[in-house]
Amino acid sequence: MKRQDFLFILKLVFSWRIALVFFVAISIKYVSLQEHFLGGGMSNYLNSPHLWSWGNFDGEHYMSIARRGYQPLTYFFFPLFPVLVGIFQTPLKDGLFSYLLSGLFVSHVSLYIALVGLYKLIRLDFKKNFAANTIIFLLLFSSSFYFGSIYTESLFLALAVWSFLFARKKKWLLAGLFGGFATLTRIVGLVLLPALFVEFMEGRKKKSKKNTGLEMKGLVWLALIPLSLIGYMVYLKGETGDPLEFFHTVSIFGEQRSSSLILFPQVFYRYIYKILPNLNYSYLPSVLVSWFELLTASLFLGLSILSFKKLRL
Repeated sequence: MKRQDFLFILKLVFSWRIALVFFVAISIKYVSLQEHFLGGGMSNYLNSPHLWSWGNFDGEHYMSIARRGYQPLTYFFFPLFPVLVGIFQTPLKDGLFSYLLSGLFVSHVSLYIALVGLYKLIRLDFKKNFAANTIIFLLLFSSSFYFGSIYTESLFLALAVWSFLFARKKKWLLAGLFGGFATLTRIVGLVLLPALFVEFMEGRKKKSKKNTGLEMKGLVWLALIPLSLIGYMVYLKGETGDPLEFFHTVSIFGEQRSSSLILFPQVFYRYIYKILPNLNYSYLPSVLVSWFELLTASLFLGLSILSFKKLRL
């Protein structure tokens, strides 16, 4: 990447952040406030909604874990993100506001690192304008505001993207390490293991038999991905007596999370026959979000099928 590519991505992130300020201002004025799950509490939110609105819902839990450590029923939130928030909070004054700033710092730096990695990854197969457009469309996507919240989205994206990038460059230690960190950020990081294994096997086809033994040693590093989860489970066993505490308590966070296996067709069934018919259509935000989720899922289902014909496995 050239210097102007780094600056291009930085300008996009800055423009995106300015746009979010505008949308938050509109939301504050026209969308009714729900009093629950405000990360800084009602008083902090009312004093500075442009800041505290980015620490709501799960952000409240991440800031609490970073500040006080794990409490009962919070082990569902994986540790890497709150650990980083706590680390970067250290130079600041102790207090909830410092954790808010630290969380926003981690999310925004992670986003920039993620976009740089994504740009480099795409440039391995496509032209410069294709990579640039991908970054633009990602930031334009309606739920991209999560990247600027005290959520794990930015960090997870950065770790997953760089894990793939290192795999493409056959740097398996780094690929496994970043994949392990991704799993310590969200349990979904486990799906990197089969994905990177496929990448590994694709690379082996192009290698000579002479290099097969050396290449096979790289496969060992992918074990860091499940080992990171096992490490967290060992920690939970010591703290709670249940290595699957994060799994067994997930249902307390509401009907949108379940401790039982839910297959993809079931999701569509729930939306079509249970969620959409029972919405409170007098509350527009709920209606818009629900329909947007269903339409987006349908769109990306089609794109996922198409991707098998257009992209590398």
